[in-house]
Amino acid sequence: MEQEVIRELSTEELKERLEDETKQLVKLKLNHTVSPLENPNKIRVYRKIIARIKTELRKRELAELNKSDNK
Repeated sequence: MEQEVIRELSTEELKERLEDETKQLVKLKLNHTVSPLENPNKIRVYRKIIARIKTELRKRELAELNKSDNK
């Protein structure tokens, strides 16, 4: 998922996607533990997507805090 796509989503959608992506990562890790994945780089991709989503959520949280501090 590209950063531009993440920016376009609403905060609620981001939270839902974060939950979904986290579940997928857990499943991938579990499957990889039981039997090696065909493409273990998928784990890295999911970790990066989760990090991007968390970064965007934090950025929005800080923007809200700055708005309330400036009032």
